[in-house]
This record gives sequence, C-alpha cells and structure tokens, in this order.
Amino acid sequence: MVIDLTASEKTTLLRFLFLYLGSSLIFMLFVAFFYYQNEKTLYIDLTKSNMQNITSKASNEVIVSHMMGLKFDKERYLNSNDYKISFYNSNKEKLFGNLEDKINFDIKSLQDDKSIIIVDNSTVGHLGIEYIVLKDETIVEKVNELKYNILGLFLIFYSFIAIIGFYLAKLLLKPIKEERIKLNNFIKDTTHELNTPISAIMMSSESENLTPKQIERIRLSANRISEIYKDLTYLFLENKEKPKDIEKIDLASLIKEQIESFEPLYLKKRLDVTVNINKFIYEINKDDFIRLFNNLFSNAIKYNKMGGKIEVILEENILIIKDSGIGINKDKIKDIYKRYYRATEQSGGFGLGLNIVNMICKRYHIKIDVESEINEGTIFTLSF
Repeated sequence: MVIDLTASEKTTLLRFLFLYLGSSLIFMLFVAFFYYQNEKTLYIDLTKSNMQNITSKASNEVIVSHMMGLKFDKERYLNSNDYKISFYNSNKEKLFGNLEDKINFDIKSLQDDKSIIIVDNSTVGHLGIEYIVLKDETIVEKVNELKYNILGLFLIFYSFIAIIGFYLAKLLLKPIKEERIKLNNFIKDTTHELNTPISAIMMSSESENLTPKQIERIRLSANRISEIYKDLTYLFLENKEKPKDIEKIDLASLIKEQIESFEPLYLKKRLDVTVNINKFIYEINKDDFIRLFNNLFSNAIKYNKMGGKIEVILEENILIIKDSGIGINKDKIKDIYKRYYRATEQSGGFGLGLNIVNMICKRYHIKIDVESEINEGTIFTLSF
C-alpha cells in the first residue's frame, strides 16, 4: 500500500534536508576554499622553484660558454611556449629576448594575478650578461584550471551528500510512515469490527418484543464489543507503571468460566468443544491470564470451520488449545505476534490478540509454541 507523505512529514523532510544540506554546503565551501588556497600556494611555489631552476641553468650555461669560448645556445630558451625570457647587460639594457615588460631589477621576484617574474643576476657579467629575467604567464590558466577542478569535485561530492541526505531523511521517516499506515489500517479495522456487532444490536433491538433469537444475537454482539474493549484497554489505557496484583489462581476453574462465556459464539458455529483440564495453581494476575486465554480461545473460534472442533487441555505445567481451523502459513508464523499483523483476511480482527498473548507470556516467562497446517488447524502450547 503506497501512501504519500503528509504535510507535516513533508515539512519535516524539507527542514531536515535544509539543515543537513545547508550545513554541509557551508562546511564544504570552507573546505573547498582552504583547499584552493593551499593548492594555489603550492602551485605558485612550485612554479617559482621551476623558474629559478631555469634561470640558474641558463646562468650556468652563460658562464660555461664564456669560460670555454663556446657559443651560448639562446634559441632553446627563446623558443619556449611556457615562459618569456630576456637577457640584460649591466646597464639594464636588453641584449636579446622576447620579454617586453618594464622590469624593476631591484626586486628578485614579482608576482601578480596574471604572472610571475624572476630576476637572476648570478651570471656576474659573463658574455656581457648581467641579468636574466624570466616571466611565467601560465598562472592564470593553471589557477583557473585548479578552480574548475575544485568546483567539479565540489559539485560531485555535494551531489553525493545530497543524495545521501535525501536517503537518510526517507529512512528516518520510513518507520513513522509505516506506523501511520498501521494506525490507519487499525482504525479502519476497528471501525469495521465495532460496526458489525453494533449494527446487530441496533437491528435486534428495533422491536419492542424481543424474540429469543434476537436476545441471543444481542448477547453475542455485546460479548464481541466487550472483548474488543478489553483488548484495547489492556494495550493502550492500562497504567503500565502500576504494579499488578499477583495471586495464586486455579487456572482450571478460571478456564471453565471463560469457556462458558464464549458458549454463544462457539454454539453459533456448531463447534465441538472438548475440555480436558486438571487443577493447576499458578501465580499470575487474573486479568492477564483472562486476556491470554480469551485471545487464544476466541481465535480458535473465529478461524475455525463451521462444525469444527476445539480441544482445551491443561495438565501439569502445560496448556494446549487446539482447533481444526484454517491454519497459518509456515512462513507467516514468525510474524503472528507483531502488533497489527494479520496472517489472514478471513474473519476480521485487527492484529492485537496474539500481540497481547506474546506480551503476557514474556512478562511471566511462559514459553509459547505454535504448530499449524493450512486447512488442518492450529495448536498453541503454553509451558508454565
């Protein structure tokens, strides 16, 4: 069953995403900014180091060429596409080169947003060359490339974080949504369950002189409403913090009383109820045991076949309730104790009875086992 998110759930989802994505955006912007600044500084330092290596290498070649009487190979420096270079004499006049900028020879290194300039004077006048000036103009291109790479990584990671955020939000809302679906179904089922006996009571009480059949129908309907009320009260209205009165109870006597109260129901389905119970004293809250037994016995009636059988056995520390009803699929047995879970759509109900049974068994450390075959019946065994 697919149900769209309610307005409050959508608001919660949007608020979570806004907070999560907003804080993630701010954090990632800080990280990206500092990463960019760090990488930019590293790149500039590396570029300066490479430029200094180039000017040092050129200076060494100038000195060696002068001392060895060789021709200085200036063309391999002038033909580079990565930088511009010029060679100057002691009067700061350009001897040759492709750099046209006005140079301040008093500064060894100059940097702006577009270029880096290195001034080297280690040639000490060999070949008439006093200064070597190198200019790198690739900084703009490299820094822009760095920006785009960081921006691309930022968008990729932020998209990934956004997807995770949306998934987490849906994951957080999933239990709420599931509980809302269960609650909606529970309300519908409860309304349906109450409507049937209430309608029967109203229809049977329309005439002034009630027939025995009408009176019996009213008794059956009132009994059903009473059981629904007791289950709902037990789960939702009882004070769980208030300690319950534990007393020694003869379970055999109490079971007989409860079976008698269900007589109109099982006689209506013409069920053969066999009772084989022996006296057994057990310490338990009386209302708890009534809820425990009544839910198991009413299920044995509700899910039985017309003219079927029910057998109740109490011996030593064992209580067995056996029916010849529709049975339960083996793959559904593990879920029958979950609240609101219904293993079958037959005979109504809204999935509270066995949840109550399981709660009581856990409270008193009663072991409960179930065996069932489709169209053969179900056996509940309680070990005290």
